[in-house]
Amino acid sequence: MPDALAARLDAIEHEHADAEARLADPEVIADPAELRRVTTRYRQLDPVVDAARRRRAIAGDIAVARELLADDAGAAAAATVADLEATLAERLRALDAVEDELRRLLVAPDPHAGRNVIVEVRGAEGGEEANLFARDLYEMYRAYAARHGLRVETLSTDASDLGGVNEVTFVVSGDGAWPAFKYEGGPHRVQRVPVTESQGRIHTSSATVLVLPEADDVDVRIDERDLQIDVFRSSGPGGQSVNTTDSAVRITHVPSGIVVSMQDERSQLQNRARAMQVLRARLLEAAEREQEVERSAERRSQVGGGGRSEKIRTYNFKENRFTDHRIGFTVYRLADVLAGDLDAVVAALTADERARQLADDNDD
Repeated sequence: MPDALAARLDAIEHEHADAEARLADPEVIADPAELRRVTTRYRQLDPVVDAARRRRAIAGDIAVARELLADDAGAAAAATVADLEATLAERLRALDAVEDELRRLLVAPDPHAGRNVIVEVRGAEGGEEANLFARDLYEMYRAYAARHGLRVETLSTDASDLGGVNEVTFVVSGDGAWPAFKYEGGPHRVQRVPVTESQGRIHTSSATVLVLPEADDVDVRIDERDLQIDVFRSSGPGGQSVNTTDSAVRITHVPSGIVVSMQDERSQLQNRARAMQVLRARLLEAAEREQEVERSAERRSQVGGGGRSEKIRTYNFKENRFTDHRIGFTVYRLADVLAGDLDAVVAALTADERARQLADDNDD
């Protein structure tokens, strides 16, 4: 392993020790945001430090074996030399394995690992067929979450006239929610015969998916004076009133112009709490977008314009085909995918991301 990487491991061990000491610092303990930051970093460094220490011990064994071989090769019995050579070969294999492990561990950690996610699905191009497809995606995600023991809580649903959804927002919570859903953001395209088509012609429609890491008060501090809060009566498909009280809530964050509306709950307080939950996530994403150019480009690629030419996925019913265009991944079992079997494509996207990160790290 290059000297530069060995020096990097030394620096990480020092940072780990410093983080461990800071976790006992009363000032850090008294600051929830700082305590969370230090704790997260300590846990990220833990496996790297463990592997670095194992590497150091293996390197010591190799040095001893080589020294003994150099001293005794001429005089020692053949059996002794053979044992030393076997030990050296085994230790060299162990060194290769632990260094491969370190290369994987040294890839920059995902800053949102461990977070819940807020997902928004909207019908885009294609009229009512786009809304029906948005509903299919929503049901696919619910099934996918259930397969992995994740919980789904629907925050708001704007139903369309024929049983689709103009827009649906939901929270996915549980261990592994972010890595399971992080790749879903972007325009999704469907090619099928719509239920409204009388002549059996295949149409192309689209829906957009936005995936946001859930934020809390520690991540985003909101000044109540920056909020404009309006209340109104909830309405259903076609605009009819579904509530006789002003329980629906619309919150506008004046500095950013972000607007969030919630109306599914019968209580104004519940709708306000849900709206604030989504607002915090959008503000966190907006703050990161300002700080990181790459993050900004990733978000734009997620939503795009909702046009049929912009797509990350295609769901082709005639060919029974599911394709992720980002990595050229295709399977011909569309029904299984729509039933929530996204494991293969998520695994492929994870592997692709890791390979690109390792390549970038090697270039550096």
